[in-house]
Amino acid sequence: MVAGHSLETTRFDSPIKFIMKILAVLLVSILPSILLSKVEVIEISPANTTDLPGGKEADGIIGDFVLRNANIEVVIGGGAPNRKANMGAFWGVNGVTPGCLYDLTLRGTNNDQLTIFSPSKQQGKISYIRVGDDQKSIITYVSSALSGGLTKTHKYSLNEGEYGLSITSKLVNGTKEKISGPINDSWTRFRESGRFGSVEWADSVDPSHKCGYAYVWIPDENGRTPPKTKTFSPGLEVMVKRYLAVGNSPVEAYGRVMEILGEVGRLSLLVADQNEKAISTARVDFSKDGNSIPGYPDENGLINISLPPGEWKITAKDNGRETTEMKVTIKKNVLKKTIASLDAQSGVHFVITTEDGSSTPCKAQIIGIEGTPSPKLGPVDRAHGCVDQYHSENGDFSVGLAPGKYKVVVTRGIEHDHFQKLIEIQEGKFETIKTSLVRSVGTTGWVSTDFHNHSTPSGDNICGTADRLINLAAEHIEFAPTTEHNRIMDWAPTIKALGLENEISTIPGMELTGSGPHLNAFPLNPKDHHQDGGAPSWTKDPRINALNLRNHSGHHPSGWIHINHPDMIENFIDRDKDGKSDGGYPGILSLIDAIETENYRAAEILNGAPYKISRRASREQVYIVREFVWLQMLNRGMRTWGIAVSDAHTVHGNGVGGWRTYIRCSTDDPAKIDWKEISRRAKAGQMILTTGPYLEVETLDGVLAGGLARANDSIDLKVKVQCASWIDIDRIQVLVNGRAEESLNFTRKSHPQWFADGILKFDRTIAVNLSEDAHLIVVAYGSDTDLKIGYGSSGQAGIRPCAYNNPIFVDLDGNGFTPNGDTLGFPLPSGRISVKDAKNLMNQAGIETD
Repeated sequence: MVAGHSLETTRFDSPIKFIMKILAVLLVSILPSILLSKVEVIEISPANTTDLPGGKEADGIIGDFVLRNANIEVVIGGGAPNRKANMGAFWGVNGVTPGCLYDLTLRGTNNDQLTIFSPSKQQGKISYIRVGDDQKSIITYVSSALSGGLTKTHKYSLNEGEYGLSITSKLVNGTKEKISGPINDSWTRFRESGRFGSVEWADSVDPSHKCGYAYVWIPDENGRTPPKTKTFSPGLEVMVKRYLAVGNSPVEAYGRVMEILGEVGRLSLLVADQNEKAISTARVDFSKDGNSIPGYPDENGLINISLPPGEWKITAKDNGRETTEMKVTIKKNVLKKTIASLDAQSGVHFVITTEDGSSTPCKAQIIGIEGTPSPKLGPVDRAHGCVDQYHSENGDFSVGLAPGKYKVVVTRGIEHDHFQKLIEIQEGKFETIKTSLVRSVGTTGWVSTDFHNHSTPSGDNICGTADRLINLAAEHIEFAPTTEHNRIMDWAPTIKALGLENEISTIPGMELTGSGPHLNAFPLNPKDHHQDGGAPSWTKDPRINALNLRNHSGHHPSGWIHINHPDMIENFIDRDKDGKSDGGYPGILSLIDAIETENYRAAEILNGAPYKISRRASREQVYIVREFVWLQMLNRGMRTWGIAVSDAHTVHGNGVGGWRTYIRCSTDDPAKIDWKEISRRAKAGQMILTTGPYLEVETLDGVLAGGLARANDSIDLKVKVQCASWIDIDRIQVLVNGRAEESLNFTRKSHPQWFADGILKFDRTIAVNLSEDAHLIVVAYGSDTDLKIGYGSSGQAGIRPCAYNNPIFVDLDGNGFTPNGDTLGFPLPSGRISVKDAKNLMNQAGIETD
């Protein structure tokens, strides 16, 4: 019997036939492992993109090269002049990185966590990239003409059976001049990284992904390595040899590097409870000589690693368990087996549902009270445990907690009442919180949207795409176009994988980004396995960008484009900021559908000037109030709609929920939302911007935000405000042509009978007297409240509750709406106004500045 196959012979078999049968069985049994173990070099074409590894940071495309053996997979970027891992690997026009290492993962795990490894900070165009003559390597070559002086050759080599690759760089000054240049490497992006002796290591952003990297410069025969930077004399050659390894944790990768460097022993550590039940969720820190590096047990609770000989301190910890410390002695070429025993876990199990008992996305805050510290559940970038919060896609989850007293707050966005409970966790015990969230705010006919969010493919953040979508669903965003920086993508497959198809819908799009105006657009068609998903390139002029986006995937009459966090002066008033108004980019308003009047930060729609004086460190500076300038523009006939977004880059902190936009819609079912209808109604201005209050505004004859009403000398506005249990307002202000008329300022103090304390905060018809055509904006505001109950320790907590509608235009004379030209007591801001001049203008308007 050979490898599970049985052999039988009969007297009719000849010896030759018998031998042939044996050979056949051996080939069937052994050939697959032989083929798998050898080193392969694959150039990716449209026909073999399935050979690309996956993972959170996977960036392989057609034209790249894959190096792999039985243990690991590596992607080296192809030679296209525009090749780059993503926007943020290196910023700027020359941020391309062909020929660099983009992906590295254990074979078959699809768990790449590396954005880029750039040997000797390789950046810019390359002369060529090719397969090495040994058929086990990739060679990147950069001529002196392209590099600016140094000739560079980078060789990535992989051997059978190894868990790492060798990276050799030869840097030569072939000129007659001295040249200074970097020799040190660059890799990115990680939340936790460090140095253990001569070895650099890095951990995955989300430790639960269990992937780590380590690399070292290999000393030469004299035991020396090159300096990190150097001035190259003419003819000087520098050789850098490295070894880069991957493992299930940083310590595993470190051990594999140390196997290359010198003597090691082996450690097999079982992390288990006192009943020897495996614990896979722990973090284990390995310390020696003042250095420390983390490791993570596998699903069987095991950590199998190589370590240099000597005494090691091991610290094992897991949320909801007492930390355990122990020491082990590692001996050369000896396997040490031991157990790190942790006590029983304590914590809380959540079962959160809708009112009908169905599962629901939600967010739980866990706040320590009465001397109990708040937990540290994980990094700000992930949904399943970020600081002291947990975002869930289905409401069924457990959180390990140390014994103590906690306040638990569960929410789902601004339409649901919050649930709050004080709990005491006993050692080794789990409490259960089972509740249904009440959707108390009625929003029939309007859906909650957010047109601007990011995850790690954007390059300027490291939040996982799944984490972003859980964050969106937990904050009850029902429609969110895919808007990664400089990459056309579609979040729909991830939404489906998370089981969130009935909670949130999307449409492929992007944010086109550069050193100037940024534009969001949808729909756009992604080109899988192409650079940036087939996205257009950014140019300085937003009008060209808008045209390119509008026509990129075939002209869509319903296609949407808006300017993100706009520089109001550059875009619309004074392009070169020389103090002379030039109209910014004339015609841009005809090419876009809206601007972000609100982008994460606190509301300033009621600010009385176009400037604020802020302080950075000890220096004062002028801050332009975007909302005020928008109102000035409306009065000057420069009409564009306002939109509110989160522009989220993390989950906790700069996460979803600070602002959102309600848009009129014929369905309240996220799965049935038609992006064309959303875009069409948004283009018509049927949008309400809010941090929490749900505001409804219309005329008596049903004209909504963005509409044109006909009136004589007055018009009645129906104003209704609802708030979930954790939000409140105390002011309604009607802006008439951008001015906050005192007669249209209603507060709980001045009109207590107009405000209520339940879900329905305000429900009145307000008469607005007019003497000229006007645009009307109603602002609902909480002067003395914030959003802390709903956001806790996250940055949105300090924002005031605020909501306002896009303007309703009122025509008094029957000749259509005519803007009045009023700039609200201030000139349109232009140039780079000084602190002194801004203060003088505000003082003249009666606004105190000191």
